[in-house]
Amino acid sequence: MRRTPHFLLEDPDEVKRLIRENPWATIVSNTSQGLVASHYPVVLEEDADGISIVSHVGRPDEHLHELGKHELLVIIQGPHGYISPSWYGNDDFIPTWNHVTAHLYGTPELLNEEDNFRVLGELVDHFEQRMPQPVKLTIDENQARGIAKGTVGLRLRVTRFDARLKLSQNKPPEVVDRIVDKLEAGSFANPRLAAEMRRVARA
Repeated sequence: MRRTPHFLLEDPDEVKRLIRENPWATIVSNTSQGLVASHYPVVLEEDADGISIVSHVGRPDEHLHELGKHELLVIIQGPHGYISPSWYGNDDFIPTWNHVTAHLYGTPELLNEEDNFRVLGELVDHFEQRMPQPVKLTIDENQARGIAKGTVGLRLRVTRFDARLKLSQNKPPEVVDRIVDKLEAGSFANPRLAAEMRRVARA
């Protein structure tokens, strides 16, 4: 990503927040056979030192990615959207794309069968907690364990990250307010991006 100083996101706690709120990730590996990409949900390990995430891949993705043999990249994509220069209220005619994005790097640790099943259960519990009657893998643990054999769990302890918070911080406050207003309604309505811009503008 372009390294524009006022868009850099260097706070690990903010990266953790981004992961919590945007758990659908892109996993990219540079393997002996070339580049491989997959998409899976991830969950932040809240009690870990540093940034650590757990996930799983469906077989045979663990072989396609050569997991555990080299560093991989996990891309977390937060709110993003088109910004029209017509919203600026000045002579600037160059559009842009606002976004919140983090690139996480590390060499994954493959989980054993028992840890994988535990992580799968935690993953289900994490998303089901919003439901009025949450579903759990323990409803039929034998069947769930059979299905889990088709997956491989992984833990990624992030050794470095490269993140951006590009939310029109280079614009005057009145321009930011106009952009947010346009994102809240209209042709390019994007309430999540508008909310993120308001949060950063208040900080």
